[in-house]
Amino acid sequence: MKSLMYKELTHFFGSLTGVVVIGVYLLINGLVLWILPGNFNLLDSGWANLDGLFVVSPWIFLFLIPAITMRMFSEERRNGTLELLCTLPLRDWEIVGAKFVAALVLVVLSIVPTLLYFCSIHALGAPVGSIDHGGTWGSYLGLVFLGAAYAAIGLFASSLTDNPIVGFLLAAFLCGLVYAGFDALGGLAGQTAVGLFLPELGLSQHYTAVSRGVLDSRDLLYFLCLPALFLGGAGLQLKSRSW
Repeated sequence: MKSLMYKELTHFFGSLTGVVVIGVYLLINGLVLWILPGNFNLLDSGWANLDGLFVVSPWIFLFLIPAITMRMFSEERRNGTLELLCTLPLRDWEIVGAKFVAALVLVVLSIVPTLLYFCSIHALGAPVGSIDHGGTWGSYLGLVFLGAAYAAIGLFASSLTDNPIVGFLLAAFLCGLVYAGFDALGGLAGQTAVGLFLPELGLSQHYTAVSRGVLDSRDLLYFLCLPALFLGGAGLQLKSRSW
């Protein structure tokens, strides 16, 4: 399992894809948070916080994480190496798990450089260190949970096709649906029981709750069950081997 995970990481960083994905994430965040004027500009906000980072990142990840996962199964299927992979002494869940962990490591590596933003705001605050540490670390934890959910969805989408582009588009659509779709449907339903229940199924509400720095058992359970659901779907696709 470890060797497969290392293979995925080596393949990712052995091409320009790894540098491009992480670079694009940092570039967009840097432009939005430090250069472009607007509500998310950290220097113009007048407050010592990183709220803009945690509002913008889920939408950037909506495209970047599917770019990470789109080849993980689809390219194996297209090249005929997935059948070879399935002959290795690995259970199906170990194959899926190794690819998921590799994708999550890449997500975390994308997030880590943004700690420089935290250090900058910490130093620029008046007084120094006035940033809300608990809320900030809770938001970072929520971002990792969100990245794990997107990675699981991306792997499931990749397992459905042998075309990486189709896998990317399907993953981006599913991630957007799970993140914001249920909120939109809840808004259409109004202040009814269904309208209040539907947002509970979406990522956005649970991500926002964790970002406040309060870890509720319901949110943690959601972030455990959602990736497990999509990883289970990817495992079933692998098990069927109907392709």
